Amino acid sequence: MMKRRHMLGAAGLLAAPGLARAQAWPARPVTLIVPWAAGGGTDTVARIFAQGLERELGQPVNVVNRTGGNGITGHSAIATATPDGYTIGMGTSEFANFRTLGLVDFGPENFDLLSRVAVLPAGVTVSAQSPWSDFPAFAAALRESRRGQLTGSGVGAGGSWHLAAAGLCRALGLEADRIRWIPSNGGAPALQDLVAGGLGVFTGSPVEAQSLAAAGRVRVLAVMGEQRLSTMPEVPTLRETGLDWAYANWFSLVAPRGIPAPVRGPLLAAAARAHARPEVQDQLRGRGIVPVWDGPEGFAGFVADFTETSARLLRELGLAKG
Repeated sequence: MMKRRHMLGAAGLLAAPGLARAQAWPARPVTLIVPWAAGGGTDTVARIFAQGLERELGQPVNVVNRTGGNGITGHSAIATATPDGYTIGMGTSEFANFRTLGLVDFGPENFDLLSRVAVLPAGVTVSAQSPWSDFPAFAAALRESRRGQLTGSGVGAGGSWHLAAAGLCRALGLEADRIRWIPSNGGAPALQDLVAGGLGVFTGSPVEAQSLAAAGRVRVLAVMGEQRLSTMPEVPTLRETGLDWAYANWFSLVAPRGIPAPVRGPLLAAAARAHARPEVQDQLRGRGIVPVWDGPEGFAGFVADFTETSARLLRELGLAKG
C-alpha cells in the first residue's frame, strides 16, 4: 500500500508541471472590445492589431464591438471585465474627456493603460472653391474674421475634431470658439457640407478627405500631426508652417486594472511584438494611420497631458460640466 501511495504521489508531482503549462496564459481565446461600430477607424485599427496579436499568442483574438453612449458602453465593459488577461480593449481619446463633459464619473484611472497603438492626426481641409490655397492664407483669413464667421465641422460638439479646431484657434492667439462649430455625425456628412459650400473648414482626418482631394473637390492645407502622412506626403504639418499645435485621435491598448503580473507581463510583451510586426505596421500606414508604441509609462504621461489640455479647451468652449 505504501509503495502504491508513493507511486501515485510521484505521478502527481510529475503531472504538476504539465498542469501548470496547460493553465498558463493564454489557454483560450482573448476578447478585444472595441467601443465603436464595425467599419470605423477604431475597429480598423483593432482588427489589424488583433491579427498580429493572434500570431504572437497562438490563440484567437476575437474583436467584439460594444457600442453606445458615445463610447461609454464599450469603455465601461473593458474597465469592469475580469482582470485575467482574457478581456482587453481598444480605448480611444474619448475616455479621457468623459468626466469633464459630465457624461459619467469615469476616466483614465479606471484602466490599466498599456500603450498607444496608433494615432490619426486631424487636418485643415477646405473646399476647392475657397480662396485659400495654403495654410498661411487660411490662418490670415481666420485672424481677420469675426468670431463665429467661419464654420467648422467633423464630429459632434466636444469631440476630437472640435478640440482640434479649438486648439488651432488658441495657437493662433484667438478665442477657442473663433471657428463656429457645426455638429455632425462624422466626417462623411461634414465633407458633403464642405463641398456644397455650407461649411468653411473640416478639421477631421485628412485621410477621410483623400478621395475628394484627389478628385479636386477639396484642398488639404495641413495635417495636425508630428509628421507628414505617408499617404499624403505633399501636405505639410502645422509645425512646418510655423504654428506650434498638433492634435490626433489616438487608439490604445487598455485592460481592466488588477491583471496579475505573471499574465500582464507576457500580455504586454506579446502586444509589443504584435505591434512591431511588418504586416501590422504596413497595414496601418497604408491607411494613413500612424503606428505608435509608447508603453505603460509613456502612455500614462501622455494621457495626463492630453486630459489636462482637453479639459482646458472644453472649459474655454463652455462645454465642461465635470
